[in-house]
Amino acid sequence: MGYKVAVAGATGNVGREMLDILAERRFPVSEVVALASSRSIGTEVSFGDKILKCRHLDTYDFSDTDICLMSAGGDVAREWAPRIGATGCVVIDNSSAWRMDPDVPLVVPEVNADAAAGFTKKHIIANPNCSTAQLVVALKPLHDAAKIKRVVVSTYQSVSGAGKEGMDELFSQTRSVFVSDPLESKKFPKRIAFNLIPQIDVFMEDGFTKEEWKMVVETKKILDPKIKLVATCVRVPVFIGHSEAINIEFENPLSPDEARDILREAPGVLVIDKHEPGGYITPHEAAGEDATYISRIRDDPTVENGLVLWCVSDNLRKGAALNAVQIAEVLANRKLITPKQKAA
Repeated sequence: MGYKVAVAGATGNVGREMLDILAERRFPVSEVVALASSRSIGTEVSFGDKILKCRHLDTYDFSDTDICLMSAGGDVAREWAPRIGATGCVVIDNSSAWRMDPDVPLVVPEVNADAAAGFTKKHIIANPNCSTAQLVVALKPLHDAAKIKRVVVSTYQSVSGAGKEGMDELFSQTRSVFVSDPLESKKFPKRIAFNLIPQIDVFMEDGFTKEEWKMVVETKKILDPKIKLVATCVRVPVFIGHSEAINIEFENPLSPDEARDILREAPGVLVIDKHEPGGYITPHEAAGEDATYISRIRDDPTVENGLVLWCVSDNLRKGAALNAVQIAEVLANRKLITPKQKAA
């Protein structure tokens, strides 16, 4: 018997990816329900070869639903996740609302799948930030091998991380440049077409942005609270795919060849690392793929026991939708939840 799964925020970029990935990976479902806000009721979305009509989140009865994959924003998650969890339905939430709650597991299955068992306190599991997800997938096997002391990461994050509005703004601004129309910036604080913006999310009192703070605290919660990490997060004019330049300092020696061999065996990782023109992965090639790609592994000569690497992943998939479905698979495969009996 399969699981009844609801997807909240089904009309957004990540919600649609969730539906696609549930179908692609043949997650054992008895029924899939698409949920959205009032303005999207009746909107059609695809699930495999089926067409689903969106229903209203506010009026949906979760009492016979097993899992809710939620990508409806932080405000909705804060209001609805506890209500949904109270019905016995496990919420896997993609927003930042519950990530740092001590009673809510923050899970990347390749890194800390065992933590998922802690969902029972609130029936909520949090998905990490998209930039954190790929980072910890890359760091985990190296941390196990040589113990990471410090990480310096610079991100190059695609506009899809800001939702459909971000993608639309890059498209419209790019078109405006070519036809000499005036450029409008609504979603981003500065022009994004043919430009870079060294700000993602709001600024905090210490001068870091909230996105940079998320990478620090989420990595500590998922991987190891002793790791020191500093991040600079940059929005780039790429539609899909986040890239990261990562400098890692270890307690113990680890050569580039050893790191390469370790990463080749690591779950969720693909190493493409030829030291020649084009012998690396870019976000264009990673779009639509499930793996976290690692390239350009080399020594960092400025510190003892240091490595540098390049990390690329599809932020809509591993950074969001795929990770959520993988968490659902952990719940099912480990029999942490069983399907509810259908109401008579």
